[in-house]
Amino acid sequence: MKVPFSIFRVILVACFFLLYSLTVFAQSKQKKAVFIIVDGIAADVLEKQNTPNLKKIAAVGGYTRAYVGGERGGYSETPTISAVGYNSLLTGTWVNKHNVWDNKIDAPNYNYPTIFRYFETQYPSKKTAIFSTWLDNRTKLVGEGLPQTQNIKLDYHFDGFELDTVNFPHDKESNYIHQIDEHVTNEATRYIRAEAPDLSWVYLEYSDDMGHRYGDGEKMYRAIQMADDQIGRIWQAIQNRQQNFPEDWLIIITTDHGRDSQGKGHGGQSDRERTTWIVTNAQDLNGRFKQNPGVVDIMPSLARFLNISIPRENEREVDGVPFTGKVSIAEPSATYRNGQIAVTWQALEQKGKVKIGVTTTNKYKNGGKDEYTLWKEVDLKSGKATLNVKQMPSGFYKIIFEAPSNTVNRWVTF
Repeated sequence: MKVPFSIFRVILVACFFLLYSLTVFAQSKQKKAVFIIVDGIAADVLEKQNTPNLKKIAAVGGYTRAYVGGERGGYSETPTISAVGYNSLLTGTWVNKHNVWDNKIDAPNYNYPTIFRYFETQYPSKKTAIFSTWLDNRTKLVGEGLPQTQNIKLDYHFDGFELDTVNFPHDKESNYIHQIDEHVTNEATRYIRAEAPDLSWVYLEYSDDMGHRYGDGEKMYRAIQMADDQIGRIWQAIQNRQQNFPEDWLIIITTDHGRDSQGKGHGGQSDRERTTWIVTNAQDLNGRFKQNPGVVDIMPSLARFLNISIPRENEREVDGVPFTGKVSIAEPSATYRNGQIAVTWQALEQKGKVKIGVTTTNKYKNGGKDEYTLWKEVDLKSGKATLNVKQMPSGFYKIIFEAPSNTVNRWVTF
């Protein structure tokens, strides 16, 4: 039976408006993100354990090995130590910039903002939260209430329980740390389910304590399984929000460092100490995700998801590359010889141009602004260029590569 044209037209119009409405609804969902740092779990150990909740999340998005430690032997080499790794994630930069060299956190360079500062600056009415054993994560790394961070204040914090020896008396087996992790997890789960903060950080410590105390073995394996259970509860809270509210949630889980050959120590530059991992539910993962991303790639990925516009002068300093959405360029290199700098990069897109700028100053480090000279504009797909800097003699060059979808940078030092 033929359908009259008028009815057919009505059906087409109805389908169009239905598709349009669904698209608008999807775009109108509120973006919310949680990142979880589970301390000190080497990738090879994690991969051998039964972690059903991490696997469920990875099935939605993905799992990949990653790295910490900056460029081994280069100017950005970064100790594989906890607070150092946290701050590399928070700022998207290596230690030569953020200046947190160990767990003492003596003198962070707050000129390199954290993801929380970018977010609070752009969206002051949205909500941020932290759930953590350590008080220093909020007071020193995020720098809450400090003039150097424009007196940033998170909307909710549940942290500092390592100092509470009344409710969590310290025992030789470090079981109190597991109890704190449970306490933190339960509150993170409750608060996310009830209040849905827009950007949250959850920190879990027990796995690192078991590594230091026992190395590789059953105690560590059990700690990983406990962490997986805790992550599963947070994931359930997120799923509940997505099912009942117009919200789109990103979760990223990682670790801050690997471990030495025995599983007890870390801090050096061995492959195992540098090798970490990332689990996420993100579904728009790009080629960068499977190419051994760095911990510094997490911050710009969170920023992209949350629609944070990082100012250009800050973006030029970020060492990370987003592993979601479109990305043009990664892995920049620069080699100086006889007044010329040979630069290369990995082209993740084939169309477009790369603008290459050079400066011989690092005023940004002290809160100033560097003036870049546009040196060349070349085809992105070429993957290389040569800069003649004979007329700009210096013992230091800072180079930026501005491509259509992202910006990367490289230093030349002598």
